[in-house]
Amino acid sequence: MTKARSAGLLLFRRTGEGVEVLLGHMGGPFHACRDARAWTVPKGEYGPDEAAWEAARREFEEELGLPPPDGEAVPLGEVRQSGGKTVTAWAVEADLDPAAVVPGTFTMEWPPRSGRTQEFPELDRVAWFSLDRAREVVVSAQTAFLDRLAEHSL
Repeated sequence: MTKARSAGLLLFRRTGEGVEVLLGHMGGPFHACRDARAWTVPKGEYGPDEAAWEAARREFEEELGLPPPDGEAVPLGEVRQSGGKTVTAWAVEADLDPAAVVPGTFTMEWPPRSGRTQEFPELDRVAWFSLDRAREVVVSAQTAFLDRLAEHSL
């Protein structure tokens, strides 16, 4: 069985304090009370018939409810997360107002074994972080994307 593959866009901007990245806090009950390692690059799964770049752009729009920004796409490569999922990401320099985000949703049984389903936002918060702060909150494997961006943008 093939492990899941995801693709995403890591937006970054330059400020007086340095580079900041846009991350999303994973929605749903499992991450509701967590901050550390509960933030992610906006991303989503794709199948073998879709190019990773196209999936990254599609998922950006699905997860944030906004069109993906135009601009130079800096390839950040792949990482393998602890659950086995491979994530491919590109960085794009752009500014975005987190208040403008209208997140996509997903449905799951909640509470477990209750027979009831509830709808949750894919990302329940979106925020800009300095690279140092982002390293503290992003999913562990995705810190490699931050390091690769720092090498590119400095």
